[in-house]
Amino acid sequence: MTIDSHAHLEMDAFDGDREEVIARAEAAGLTAIITVGTTIPDCAKALEIARLHPMVYAAVGIHPHEVKGIDDRTYDTLRELAQQAKVVALGEIGIDFFYDHSPREVQLRCFEEQIELALELDLPVIIHDREAHGETLGIMRQYRGRLRGVLHCFSGDAAMARECLEMGFYLSVAGPVTYRKADQLREVVREIPIDRLLVETDCPYLAPQPFRGKRNEPAYVVETARRVAEVKGVEPRDLERRTEENARRLFGLPPILP
Repeated sequence: MTIDSHAHLEMDAFDGDREEVIARAEAAGLTAIITVGTTIPDCAKALEIARLHPMVYAAVGIHPHEVKGIDDRTYDTLRELAQQAKVVALGEIGIDFFYDHSPREVQLRCFEEQIELALELDLPVIIHDREAHGETLGIMRQYRGRLRGVLHCFSGDAAMARECLEMGFYLSVAGPVTYRKADQLREVVREIPIDRLLVETDCPYLAPQPFRGKRNEPAYVVETARRVAEVKGVEPRDLERRTEENARRLFGLPPILP
């Protein structure tokens, strides 16, 4: 029993077999999937998938790659989507200085604007941070004590992890923790308290080692959880249970009925 805290079931990669993918996730023991929009059309699609499937929930936000296209209507639409039932977070939002698909100054401004929207709506945020650790932390510090959420697919060092934890954030670990050369990430994972840890796929990207090179899907989060449990020296079932509890707490998901 665990939760894939960050998937992209709304993406075209799943258009041919989405029902089967969700069925495989349930068969693998997952109790919920958070599917995360990155554009307005994909956010609407994520919400529709969540409405059709009891185990799926949606997050809505504009990815840093896409913020160059934001206009006044974007936030009105995002606000409307974010207030719908089964939307549990504002995301994914943040900064990506690796690809720079949007101008850096636009990324910084839109990150703050979407944080303000999350605060207005009392939603947790799902933060994307790639090659922008200092800038991401700088903005997060401005909202210390007011903002809650998760840094997804965490890629920072131990010092960054400690500061994020001190600010009350959760840290989510994806498939790269299983890669042979990911020793630094595994060292960071050893330091993350288990009650502040999530697991995710970020599918269709970042498949864990046994499936590397293939399309990722939510069922494979079990492999990531197994490796994280090994790193932390706990039983896989305990790690799965604890990360499920953490995700339910952060996203306000209903408890599992006995």
